[in-house]
Amino acid sequence: MHFYIYQTAIGVLTLCEEKGCITAISTNYRPETGEEKETETIRRAHTQITEYLEGKRKIFDLPLATTGTEFQKRVWKALSEIPYGETRTYGEIAAAIGNPKAARAVGMANHRNPLMIVVPCHRVIGSNGKMTGYASGLDTKEFLLKLERKMA
Repeated sequence: MHFYIYQTAIGVLTLCEEKGCITAISTNYRPETGEEKETETIRRAHTQITEYLEGKRKIFDLPLATTGTEFQKRVWKALSEIPYGETRTYGEIAAAIGNPKAARAVGMANHRNPLMIVVPCHRVIGSNGKMTGYASGLDTKEFLLKLERKMA
């Protein structure tokens, strides 16, 4: 496993890669294992994230690999289907994956999303339309949503 740490418009961002696939994108995180090395895959991911943060990219084209339960993977897939500049509620995601009573479980899976920005967990809001928790902080979530609304 390789990782590399960058300074970005939303702060320190760590990108992890294993076997040619991005496995994690996170703020203020340093893996306990692995080699700090900027691989071609990590560099490509950083370039695309930078383009996104500059309002020049709406869709990512990266090889991704996640580890999680089947439920989490269904939630993460549903997150990936939320269009740029739009939001969904936890209940809407639960319904989209065929489990309309699982809004709280969707929230937990959302929180465990290892690929922030690329798998857009920031696009999920509370049923009342308000901001809800975000692992990288509500200020980061608000920044990302405002960026998308401005560029949509």
